[in-house]
Amino acid sequence: MNSKQRVYAALRREPTDRIPIFMWFHPETRLLLAQLFEVSPDQLDVVLGNDMKMTWVNNNYCMEGVVHQHEGQWHVDPWGIKWVKEGPYNQIDYFPLADKPVEALRDYRFPVECQEDLLAKMKPVADHADDYFIGCDISPNVFEMYWRLRGMEQTMTDMAAEPDAAYELLGRCADFGIELGNKACERFRLDCLWTGDDVASQRSLMMSPAMWRRLIKPHLKRAFDVGRCRGLAVAYHCCGSLRPIIPDLIEMGLDILNPIQCNCTGMDAAELKRDFGDRLTFMGGVDTQELLPNATADEVRRATRTLIDTMTSDGGGYILAASHTIPPEAPLDNIFAMYEEAGVTRQEAFDRAADLRARRTPG
Repeated sequence: MNSKQRVYAALRREPTDRIPIFMWFHPETRLLLAQLFEVSPDQLDVVLGNDMKMTWVNNNYCMEGVVHQHEGQWHVDPWGIKWVKEGPYNQIDYFPLADKPVEALRDYRFPVECQEDLLAKMKPVADHADDYFIGCDISPNVFEMYWRLRGMEQTMTDMAAEPDAAYELLGRCADFGIELGNKACERFRLDCLWTGDDVASQRSLMMSPAMWRRLIKPHLKRAFDVGRCRGLAVAYHCCGSLRPIIPDLIEMGLDILNPIQCNCTGMDAAELKRDFGDRLTFMGGVDTQELLPNATADEVRRATRTLIDTMTSDGGGYILAASHTIPPEAPLDNIFAMYEEAGVTRQEAFDRAADLRARRTPG
């Protein structure tokens, strides 16, 4: 069973040779593991058995795809947003629409001239379409793109005080990603359209469900439809406590929900599986805040086994993934313990790495 077959079987809740895996590594973790295995960072997914391949084609690439080596290094992206390396991630230091009057928002010009360069990032991923489950990520889709342009405080003020103007710019944020999604679907052999819009904190939604349904849901639904109308699986990423809108996401045609932060209010994995498992495939649930960095390897092993057994109680419908990027402070023994419970042993990973090194060695 190859990776593509494994993921499709899980989506159909059919037996698989092992649980499908999609891990998302912090750049520092990726480099550390690549050095351990003596392979290039882009070969790590092969070594560790990731079954999905995907990349961003929207503004997310500027947050995590542009890697600075030193604290305080910065860049300005094509949207006019300034990103500065602060700790492990790039953080926004300048919001180009923060000081603009709300009536000026419609004059903002999205960087359509960059779309070809953005879409080109999919080419090396899509080259593996025969063997892997291929996804194109067009997030941030609606709310998250808006606040990257406007700033969080002003965004929330707009949505409460100027909902019509906010709805218009939210729609334009969605339009840019939708155009990228349509072009990607036309050019590449995709299995999944990946969407995302962080609208929740660890305790609740950042807005009322009614406001989300009025201002965000219609635009996000249009993004879902890009994949749905082509028969692709639709994935959605939202950190935090989003349980109140999960039924809406199902109604909109969602197939895969990520990342399942089980330590957030209402996001207990067993309860989500019980209530929505007949209609959703879940991807995520391995805690990166406490479990992976701080637990023992045995604790990680037990927690991972419990998670897999719980989320596959109906035969499938689950892809093993972490609740965020695997942090560099996670002990190697903990990372390997998680993988071993998924059916990928440490020896198997080292053997794959050795095979990759042998292929690149002349003679």
